[in-house]
Amino acid sequence: MARVPSPVVNPLRRIRRVPRALTRRRRSRRPAPTAVALAPQRHPWTRAAGLVTVVVLGAWLGLLVVGNVRVPVGPMNTTMTLRPSITGGTKINISPLGALQLESHIAPVRLDVNVDQLDPERSQALVDHPERLSGLQDEVAQDVTRGTADLAVRSCIAVVTGATALGLVVYRRPRRALAAGGLALTLLAASGGTAYATWNADSVLEPKFSGLLSSAPSLVGDARSIVTEFDVYQKELARLVTNVTKLYDATSTLPAYQPDPTTIRVLHVSDIHLNPASWKIIASLVEQYRVDVIVDSGDTMDHGTAAENGFLDPIEDLGAPYVWVRGNHDSLLTQRYLERMRNVHVLDDGKARTVAGLRFAGIGDPQFTPDRSKRTGAEQSQELAGARLASALRDQRTAGTPVDVAIAHEPSAAREVDGTVPLVLAGHIHREETEVMRYGTRLRVEGSTGGSGLRAIEGKYPDPIETSILYFDRDTRRLQAWDSIELGGLGLTTAEVRRHLPEENQPGATPSPSPSPATPSTTSP
Repeated sequence: MARVPSPVVNPLRRIRRVPRALTRRRRSRRPAPTAVALAPQRHPWTRAAGLVTVVVLGAWLGLLVVGNVRVPVGPMNTTMTLRPSITGGTKINISPLGALQLESHIAPVRLDVNVDQLDPERSQALVDHPERLSGLQDEVAQDVTRGTADLAVRSCIAVVTGATALGLVVYRRPRRALAAGGLALTLLAASGGTAYATWNADSVLEPKFSGLLSSAPSLVGDARSIVTEFDVYQKELARLVTNVTKLYDATSTLPAYQPDPTTIRVLHVSDIHLNPASWKIIASLVEQYRVDVIVDSGDTMDHGTAAENGFLDPIEDLGAPYVWVRGNHDSLLTQRYLERMRNVHVLDDGKARTVAGLRFAGIGDPQFTPDRSKRTGAEQSQELAGARLASALRDQRTAGTPVDVAIAHEPSAAREVDGTVPLVLAGHIHREETEVMRYGTRLRVEGSTGGSGLRAIEGKYPDPIETSILYFDRDTRRLQAWDSIELGGLGLTTAEVRRHLPEENQPGATPSPSPSPATPSTTSP
């Protein structure tokens, strides 16, 4: 190969180096890249809280818009809806009569069932063929099951759609929107699992009635059969709807309560405090519930003067025997006035009397404080009065005539009879309380049936009018159940009825033994 002379090669090398040098110069002239400031990133917890807010709000909007189903339940048209709730439970709206609330489950969702109206054709078919009522319960149970399944599917679609749509609006990213929809479905599934785990099929045993359902017991059955018949939630919801159907079909007014003839019904009132409206309420309850006897645990008056005695005259026309003990606002003058009245049984000093098949014994309040004053030694005097009543109760038991119900005005006196009687009634504190004491005696404290009387206008909010219906077995003379009734105070028109069962009457429970004969320690005189 021929050699190239060096004079030719050297210029060529210089020509090759020139572009490289120029390139290096151009690169060196470029400005150095500047650092770009990054936007501050939100804390992960903040982003998570925002996502949860979007999910909950979107799910709620979805349920609100499309999360309900219209279900024909027997002859009735109903709407079932899931609603966000802190306490859960089931609410059955029976317009225009009122509503029932059942503590059926604990979860962040509540089942609302709105009874919209009766279907004319299906209702007429029942009227024309009353034999179909016998199979109506099974039909209603199937309708409720089908409606619940449809509601579950629709609710899933509603919460996923709502959360996804809102996520797309807020984040404008399909992946974040889909994440919101998936989280909504997860939350709904977790809520459903919690509801299933905490489901209480026996919640229908203690429903809370509101509105005009003053005849609520006629919807859920009598006290004697309530334990044996109310065992399955779905079945009893069907029974409830069936009875409401009959109620709508029979009359536009509330029917009179038809109680079990084997039960003894006692209306417990207390602390009327000269409220004249109380007599009309008591008379209405006596007629509605077919009350056998009324028990007044005192403070019927406010000052106990002779001028107030005329207030007591309506007692003779209430339609049931009236058993009464003296309260700290009732004077001996009041007591003597009542003793002369027809159909009134005044109890004091442990005296016992059998009225309407139950044996009662009571003692009057040892104090007379119409000015609401507190005297030294008041608590000791109450305990001493309670001890005297307990001694009389033991004497009755020894004589073979045990007392079924004891009565005292103040709970501190009533507590002293623990172990000597199955049930003791009291008042005085103007609020409802119930407890089973150490030796087995149940203490039932009634609220103010007079809404604390005319003093109700002293406070910002009026006190409610409270009373209760007690159901006793006619054979054993033991308490089976009671309905707590609460009416709105002065100027209000609300009403609530709540049924309660003693623990021993709950399904599956064994009958409780009689109160222990052991005598609790009492304060010496």
